[in-house]
Amino acid sequence: MMKNKLIGVFFLLIVFGYIAVFFLIRINNPKQVQLKTYQEWKKEYLVNKGHNQTFVNAGSRKNPIALSEAQGFGLIITTKAAKLGWAKEADFDKLLNYYLAHQDYVDDKHTQRVSLMQWKQYYRHHHWISEYNSATDGDLYIATALDTASRIWPKKAKYYRNLEIKLANDILRYEYNPKTGLLTTGDWVRLDSNYANLFRTSDVLPFIFTNLAKTTKNDKWCQVKNAMLTKLVQLSNQHKTGLIPDFAWASKKSVKAVAPKTIAGKNDGYYAYNACRLPWILAKGHDAKSRLIERRMLKYFAKQNIVYGGYKLTGKTLVKNQSPSFSAPIFYGVNHFRGQGFDNLFVSQQYIYSKPLPQDDYYGATLTTLVAVDL
Repeated sequence: MMKNKLIGVFFLLIVFGYIAVFFLIRINNPKQVQLKTYQEWKKEYLVNKGHNQTFVNAGSRKNPIALSEAQGFGLIITTKAAKLGWAKEADFDKLLNYYLAHQDYVDDKHTQRVSLMQWKQYYRHHHWISEYNSATDGDLYIATALDTASRIWPKKAKYYRNLEIKLANDILRYEYNPKTGLLTTGDWVRLDSNYANLFRTSDVLPFIFTNLAKTTKNDKWCQVKNAMLTKLVQLSNQHKTGLIPDFAWASKKSVKAVAPKTIAGKNDGYYAYNACRLPWILAKGHDAKSRLIERRMLKYFAKQNIVYGGYKLTGKTLVKNQSPSFSAPIFYGVNHFRGQGFDNLFVSQQYIYSKPLPQDDYYGATLTTLVAVDL
């Protein structure tokens, strides 16, 4: 009996703690929280390379790593911060220059340069190494940041827009499978290999596809958007939870989660560190399919006492700890679906802004910052 009372008291303390955070954020100027988060992220994760380049450090101070995904996030965050008056065009251009200095080559002899970004750079034996091949998500993020930049800074709009168009065209040329109508995971994928049907669910970026269709005046982006969202709906419908895996095998008509250790690790076929971006991605979609998938996931998460950092598609937890990589996108999604039965998540997921930004978790810190400046 006493044990049950203690559990009840502990639960109430947690609830009151979340409520206190809620009122703290509401009473204080929300921009103060946004600015503090952005400044912490900028200080901890942006690294200058030379006089005119900056990269987002996805590694550590001792062993820095740059990723095209991270660079894309950094460019998007900087455009959002610029809209709020916290970043300058020069900040954006330094991040952009790093991307331009690390564009990929698609032929075997590495002589045919394209607008896609090489997916990884790291420091070893006193010099930098850049690995060939691209990652589609990073290229898409860079493209959408260029689209935003062309509207924020009109004097260089033509320059940014031309870079965006070249990048968009190369994504369709080298990261697209015409047989499935879906984007592949990168330019390393040969269309005559099994990996041509590998589908990374976090590459479904409907708001970016819409922008690229307008900018390039190419309806194929609308077709890509419809085809990829259709696959997400099919995956969502396969489990009561509505959860979607990091990776799936996709044909023209069907789609199914991959087995463990297919491409990145043991959680490839689960709701893990790729699919966790989807609540942020889909909330920005503003279309019927995106909203359907989003509501199903939020409905599931709203029933959980605690949202953990990873799930099997049946709802079984992969770990017993929370993670800002999962909570930040959910917090963003709930903000776009207020008053629809998920408001408990609005309170519970705010914990990510009640403490300093993580200093050893690039991914969680960056998603937390992205959500903060994009609300």
